[in-house]
Parts: sequence; structure tokens; C-alpha cells
Amino acid sequence: MKIAVPPTPVVSAADLDDLGPVRMLYVPAGHETPPGLMTIPLEEWVSRAKKTRTGLDDLAFWRSEIQKLGVGPDALSVVVDDGRMIEAARVWFILQYFGLPAVVLNGGLPALGGKVPQQAPPATAPLALEPGAGPVGLSDREHLKASLGTVQVFDARTAAEFRGEDLKGAPRGGHLPGAGNLSHADLLDGARLKDASEIAELMSKSGLDGSRSIVSHCHGGGRAALAALAAVAAGAKDVRVYYLSFADWAADESCPLVRPD
Repeated sequence: MKIAVPPTPVVSAADLDDLGPVRMLYVPAGHETPPGLMTIPLEEWVSRAKKTRTGLDDLAFWRSEIQKLGVGPDALSVVVDDGRMIEAARVWFILQYFGLPAVVLNGGLPALGGKVPQQAPPATAPLALEPGAGPVGLSDREHLKASLGTVQVFDARTAAEFRGEDLKGAPRGGHLPGAGNLSHADLLDGARLKDASEIAELMSKSGLDGSRSIVSHCHGGGRAALAALAAVAAGAKDVRVYYLSFADWAADESCPLVRPD
């Protein structure tokens, strides 16, 4: 049985008591997992994604990994990180892509204040994943290359990366033709995602129209997921994530790049 998902993918600590039993998932950042939260093996997830065409092709791997967490469609998964929001957004994107109800806790672990809400027991039923069933879809290099000019590219990297000054180890630098640059850091107010109206205004100033199709990317997937989370929270309806992102794009010489002279 699937449950109803909140209308926004970002919830506050004050919302937790109204969500019923949830499953709290923690993305560690060099810290021990607090009692009552299940740990996400993020490094392994990121490593495996890089070995496949779109990042999420290996269905057997993802089914096994998610099954270990004890999550399922019967209870909402609330993803928590240390407050940077990037990795929590990454895990949210993966879970929702496979059709599982998930949200991100705004402000991360500090927002909990040491209080962990009532937990649903681990799911025991065999897990059936539905790729593409979530509200935010997945894009890959070839699909995006064919869609340039018709979809809006939301580049969540820094301005230096956008200009091609910071390569982050990529063989080429610059940005995708027509991309709008809105750094993930500008989406945050400290450790919290900004209000929907502020995000919508920032997107508009960057040339991104929430009423049209959007594909987000960064360098390696995390900031792209946060950009998608922010866009959906701001009311965008047709959002996808190019999960393998710029590192994948720059490695293919057939993919066009723009770099200011």
C-alpha cells in the first residue's frame, strides 16, 4: 500500500509530528549516525552510479541497497544530512525516482534538535522498484543532447565552473548551450532551503521558467538533485535530473560546450 506524499518534497522539523510514522534516513558526513536513524552508504551509491549509463540503470543493485534500509511504499522516508542539503537531496532523488515516497528535512540534523519522531517498523515485503515513477525524472547525456534548445538547462554549479575556470578534474570546461546558472549555494539560507517564492524569483532572474521543462545538472549529481528539489518546491512541474552531470558531458567530445573568450 502506497501512502500520500506531502505536496512539497521539503518538510520542516515542525511538520514531522503530522506525517505519521516515518522512516528517518541519515546521510553521514564523518559523524556517527544518531540513534533511531538508518545510515545511507552514500560513497558506495555514488561509486556504483558512475559505472552505468544513466547512473541508475543497475536495478538489482538499487533494489538490494534500498531493501537493506527497510524502506518501502508503506511509510514516508525522511532524508536527513548534516545541513548542507546536497546529499539528502541526492538520496531523495534516487528514492522518489524509483517510486518510493520520500522528502528531505529542511536544515538537516541540527533541525531535529536531538528529537527523533516515531519510526515506522522496517518494511518486510519484497521491494518492487518502479524506475521513473516519481515526480522528478532522470535524463541522460544523449537525451539531453537531443533536447538542447527545447528544455531549460538548470546549471547548479558555481559561476567559476559555469565560466570554465574551475574544471573540477573534467577534461573540458564551460557550460551547456543556453544553460541558466543558479548556484546551489544561492538556493540556501545557511543550512536551510530558501522559501518557495525566493527560489522562484532566483530562477526567474537566471532565465529559468518553472512552467516549462527543466533539466538540472551540476558536476556529479548532488547539487543537481538539490536544484531539482528546489525547483519542485518552488512549483515547477516538469523537472528532470541529469544525474551523471557535467563530468559525464565533458568527457564526450561530441557534446557541445560554451566557454566565454
